[in-house]
Amino acid sequence: QLQLVESGGGLVQPGGSLKLSCAASGFTLDNYGIGWFRQVPGKEREGVICISTSGAITIYPDSARDRFTISRDNAKHTVSLQMNTLRPEDTAVYYCAAGSFCGRLDEYEYWGQGTQVTVSS
Repeated sequence: QLQLVESGGGLVQPGGSLKLSCAASGFTLDNYGIGWFRQVPGKEREGVICISTSGAITIYPDSARDRFTISRDNAKHTVSLQMNTLRPEDTAVYYCAAGSFCGRLDEYEYWGQGTQVTVSS
């Protein structure tokens, strides 16, 4: 069974940092573009950032520029999302997704179940 699993979510104070990780079961992330998305109740899922198979990075509109970074760990076959200087408005369920390239939300083939990130004092 092909699936993605996110980890690393939790509660953090404003200004703090969190690192999310995305791992795959049944396939390797190395062959896919991996994107991070987030969603809050009542709103559409929005793209945050994506890394292609070649390492090129796409930062989606309205995402957290300059605070979020994405990287691959090829030895562990994981993709991480480092989030710094977190704000309450970053609170959301964060999803990783795998696709042939960094494209639109509907172009991703596999999705994880999501991990909750809550930024609050």
